[in-house]
Amino acid sequence: MEITTAAFWAALGSIIWVNVLLSGDNAVVIALAARALPAHQQKKAIFWGSAAAIVMRIVLTIVAARLLQLPFLKIVGALALLYIGVDLLLEDDEGGDQGANEGQGNILSAIRTILVADLVMSLDNVLAVAAAANGDVPLLVIGLAVSIPLIIFGSTLLLRVMERYPLIVTAGAALLGFLAGEMLMTDPAVVERFGELPHALINTVGALGAALVVGLGTLLQRRAAARRTGE
Repeated sequence: MEITTAAFWAALGSIIWVNVLLSGDNAVVIALAARALPAHQQKKAIFWGSAAAIVMRIVLTIVAARLLQLPFLKIVGALALLYIGVDLLLEDDEGGDQGANEGQGNILSAIRTILVADLVMSLDNVLAVAAAANGDVPLLVIGLAVSIPLIIFGSTLLLRVMERYPLIVTAGAALLGFLAGEMLMTDPAVVERFGELPHALINTVGALGAALVVGLGTLLQRRAAARRTGE
């Protein structure tokens, strides 16, 4: 597709718009993963985490249709999201001085969390982006690359809100649990066994996933606090 044509710019705008619309939950994860870092490291983690996630999303988009046909892939992804949600709540409880002392290692840990969560949550999203690109890989790369500053801005804004309202951290972890429940019930293996499930049932399982993450995370937080008090 020629860069001088209206079709090129229309498709580019569609890719950017779709990617930003579908990256809201990804921005939540990026902000959650970076919040426990010292202030001077948060921007680095957000930038490199977002950039690496976009590169990975480009690769995913090229092979997404085939990936989503694999049975049990979404089930594994759902379990990974549940783990990440609980782990992020624990990081929130253990943040502060520990984050300041771990330095570069903690940045790498945050970037790793961003990449894993983005990988899991982008499996469905990339299909819409791929449709907007219509098989034009250079156009796809440009569109996703241009989206990086917008995602970084959204993540930075969320990070500031989380610092002011800590309850949003719990809400973010609950979102991961909800997405995990949805992924679990839409896996090809589940659909093949039970057929297309009602949307209400999928939402119910999502709500149970959110409750599981928050409940388990809160329980582990209290146990960790009790151990620290005992010491």
